[in-house]
Amino acid sequence: MNLAEALPKEQARVREVLAMYKEIGPAGMFGAVMIEATLNEADQAVISGDVVAMIQVYEKLKAVE
Repeated sequence: MNLAEALPKEQARVREVLAMYKEIGPAGMFGAVMIEATLNEADQAVISGDVVAMIQVYEKLKAVE
């Protein structure tokens, strides 16, 4: 799988994780904010077409649990 296929799939997976953090309530808020920041970074990398930034944020997304 190449980056063009992997990054959107990873973004979708992390959005599902984000929903779980939000369901936790106040205890999950810090994690949710950090995840949202990473997702915003991923969106900006994709919009800009910056391949290096996409690779870097892809690695960050893979670390989200």
